[in-house]
Amino acid sequence: MMSVTSTFLSALGIVSALGQGIEQTSRTLFGDRRADMIAHDDFLIDRTTMLGTVTGPLVALPDHLTQYDTRNNRLLWTAMAQITSEIDDLITTFGTDRIGIILGTSTSGIEEGTTGYQDMLETGTWAPGFRYEHQEIGSPADFLRDALGLSGPAYVISTACSSSGKAFASAQRLMDAGMCDAVIVGGVDSLCRLTVRGFDALNSISEGVCNPLSKNRDGINIGEGCALFTLRRDAGDIALMGVGETSDAHHPNAPHPDGIGAISAMKSALAHAGLTPDDISYINMHGTATPLNDSMESTAIAQIFGTTVAVSSTKPMTGHTLGAAGAIEAAILWLSLQQAHDGAPLPRHHWDGAIDPDVTPMNLVAQTGQRVAPNDRLAMMSNSFAFGGSNVSVILGRGFIPAGMTS
Repeated sequence: MMSVTSTFLSALGIVSALGQGIEQTSRTLFGDRRADMIAHDDFLIDRTTMLGTVTGPLVALPDHLTQYDTRNNRLLWTAMAQITSEIDDLITTFGTDRIGIILGTSTSGIEEGTTGYQDMLETGTWAPGFRYEHQEIGSPADFLRDALGLSGPAYVISTACSSSGKAFASAQRLMDAGMCDAVIVGGVDSLCRLTVRGFDALNSISEGVCNPLSKNRDGINIGEGCALFTLRRDAGDIALMGVGETSDAHHPNAPHPDGIGAISAMKSALAHAGLTPDDISYINMHGTATPLNDSMESTAIAQIFGTTVAVSSTKPMTGHTLGAAGAIEAAILWLSLQQAHDGAPLPRHHWDGAIDPDVTPMNLVAQTGQRVAPNDRLAMMSNSFAFGGSNVSVILGRGFIPAGMTS
């Protein structure tokens, strides 16, 4: 008997290099709009770098919340503005004390903190508007809680690239424990010099747009963005079916070469969802385009699923959004499943086609417009693998009969 969660991701707000909102994001993923991967010359000292950039105007924070004004929080507020009616319905239905907020981030307002310290060193005084708490990792959850007038649990998970993937597991646990009737869950990260230069110090920044799975791959592009969902039991078509979390602790910044933690996370997600590998129609790979990650992940996927399941990495279209990556890539599954009435559209795998013999062959989504065959039941997986061996796999689906969630 399958054990499928009756918890639904009932609404999505999204902003990233893919665009703003569901329509623009979908057109980039599945159609003809180009992603906003832009060359910047103000993040690295000696050269330009391609970054997944939010180019459109962001929604301004309310006047009474200017103490929270950072780019990270403006990205968060822009995504939130797209799902205001759903959040209002949650408040009306459940009350302000029964709604939680769980977010993933790795940057919070660190760019504003960096600028503030730079001003202090140059002038001897703090610039107007500098607030130390901007760079505190919990700031986004504090901001959203205060902005929406909520009093339920509100906190941030920061485990690098797995942060917002793990937020789904935490949100589910709050509901299973009876602490919340609904949770606003997602992730947000903004471009900042600290992360771009940090990855550059690891020799992990690509010279151009990243090239996942290629023998010519040379590293990542950093990106920014936010994806924000409402999680509830009483409404929705797209279910949060399973989450698998592991920690292999193999190395501070390199994955286990045999994919031990990744394999365990994917198997755990399948078990949590009550599914078999054959039930998964598509996998959004972590797919960073670093030499070690891509070879490890292809090996891990093949061990569980073989080499026929459709896969792609969407990081050439978003950049690696770090703490927001798990939520943004879950949003990609959500958008595909939302449009599954005539076969779910899949995001194309963008690369140069140069096969690496050290990468296990994958069934890559080769063309724009490729779709999963129409099916009454569809399930898809997204992987996020972080520094320190912090791994998470998330499964979304539609058409499955809810049968409760097992722990």
